[in-house]
Amino acid sequence: MPPRIFFVHTGNETFVRLDRDILLSFANLQDFHASQKFPLGLIKYWNGVKNSDLVFCWFASWNSFWALLLAKLFHKPSILVIGGYDLANLPEADYGHQRPGLGRWVSRLAMRLAASLLTNSYYSQNEAQHNAGIPSDKVKVIYHGLSDPFGTLPQTAKERMALTVGKVDIPNLKRKGLQVFVEAAALLPDVQFVLVGEWADNAIDHLRAIASPNVLFTGRVTETDLLDYYRKASVYVQASLHEGFSLSVAEAMLAGCIPVVTRAGSLPEVVGDCGLYCETNSPESLSLIIKSALEYSLVERKRIRSRILVEFPLEKRKSSFQQMIDNMARVSNND
Repeated sequence: MPPRIFFVHTGNETFVRLDRDILLSFANLQDFHASQKFPLGLIKYWNGVKNSDLVFCWFASWNSFWALLLAKLFHKPSILVIGGYDLANLPEADYGHQRPGLGRWVSRLAMRLAASLLTNSYYSQNEAQHNAGIPSDKVKVIYHGLSDPFGTLPQTAKERMALTVGKVDIPNLKRKGLQVFVEAAALLPDVQFVLVGEWADNAIDHLRAIASPNVLFTGRVTETDLLDYYRKASVYVQASLHEGFSLSVAEAMLAGCIPVVTRAGSLPEVVGDCGLYCETNSPESLSLIIKSALEYSLVERKRIRSRILVEFPLEKRKSSFQQMIDNMARVSNND
């Protein structure tokens, strides 16, 4: 009989959708978007945990705390995926639960309540130890897995386009390097710079004020349109201060985009030797590296695409999930 899984998350991001699809392939899933206000939300947590065989949560925060606490009370096995805002401590970018405050206390307690902790990179595994005091051997690394919506490299020639994807808000001006991306555009006027992402606050006004004419701000786009941008772009830029994995980089690499990234967070784990690194996160440095990346050949683009297919297949994450959940179910049944 398929296991009954209570799947707790706070949004519909790509990584959440991918994990939901994986779990649906072998389990009965109750999908819970943890946005309900107290106490209605607590009632739904109670019913969800009580009627499940296992609790699976994304991110250590209030959303997972209640589910993991109830799983403990009901003696149900639980899995918590960490890596991102919950492990970060970046006061310079106003980012991370591990800065002083209530969020740090709640996230750490959630991590300790979980029966098993997963993360998506070795960087995040180390971050859990250094920022949250969770020993590395308590956190299992299972890389993200990607489906391949492209099938092959685009048949048409790539455009002289540099692309980046991310929510446009004040913290991401620094954390995702959105400001330096826009500033670099002025130094390469013959290259189209495209920033795809939802406009969440007045950060878009600031970026528009400093942008040169070759910058396009698309706002939020459909999945189909995003894939088209990946197909068109020659270069994908991730000038971040912190990344738990960066699915956008991996997706762009599948489409043959040359990744131009910093060495922050897990980016070297994703890119390996298949991209170019910006050692100093300045507009001048970034523009020079983008210019070099535009000269990459089709052979090099094939190698970049191949890295993602080999290192981060969706099937590998699925088989790891299945094995882990089967083992937890056997232990639970024996108890």
